[in-house]
Amino acid sequence: MSEYEKVRTGKLVLKGDKKKSKKRKHKKQGKDDESANNKDNDALLHGGWWKAKNVSEMTGTVTIEFGKQTYMKALDNGLFTLGAPHNEGDGPSPEEILTAFPVGETKIALKSGYGKYLGVDKKGVVVGRSDAVGAMEQWEPIFQDGKLAILGNTGCFISVTDEDDVVCQSKTAGPSEFLCVRTMTQRIDDSAKDVPTEEQGSLADVEVNYVRKFQKFQDKKLRVNKDDRTQLEKAKVEGSLHEALLDRRSKMKADRYCK
Repeated sequence: MSEYEKVRTGKLVLKGDKKKSKKRKHKKQGKDDESANNKDNDALLHGGWWKAKNVSEMTGTVTIEFGKQTYMKALDNGLFTLGAPHNEGDGPSPEEILTAFPVGETKIALKSGYGKYLGVDKKGVVVGRSDAVGAMEQWEPIFQDGKLAILGNTGCFISVTDEDDVVCQSKTAGPSEFLCVRTMTQRIDDSAKDVPTEEQGSLADVEVNYVRKFQKFQDKKLRVNKDDRTQLEKAKVEGSLHEALLDRRSKMKADRYCK
């Protein structure tokens, strides 16, 4: 085991424009569906990792892609390099995965798999050696004309050198500074707005949410049924998810409502 493993925008509408007919709306809907399919195809080509379109989507598990199918990779000495190209359909390697945290409304902090926050040293080299987030560990994603660059606290943008080293030395954003932040965090879907908070996420998340809601333990430790969740998947389809969750909680003998 390695050390690493241990540790829409809308179209501008001008005053005086006439409303489009329903027929055109249907046509636009078709274009929206096509756009959504293109996004899904893009994610499939990257192993399910989808492209973040704004700062609010840069949270949780992320990866930074330069070019096509190549990602920023953490080294065990705290430096970063450009990883080897991946095949279509493959996601990033473990060393190429980061964790993003929001810092205010416009900035984020990034932590490597080694548990260190990314910053910039005196030479303008991107390093991951900090145990806490300070001014140098804050990054501002800048979107313009469909492109993304990440600005550091030094006023320079993240880029990759000809030697594949990751630095933060350019005051302007060009092809070397353009990148893509991809995430595996579940996308927010409007269709889920009426779904209770406890039932959003995977079945594992749903079960944990209900355990937190209905169970109490004197030692404050969370106890979740470790049995296979196949029956939960079947119950969800049949509309009896709550009953199935109740049954699983009752087996833990600590539910305030179960006998």
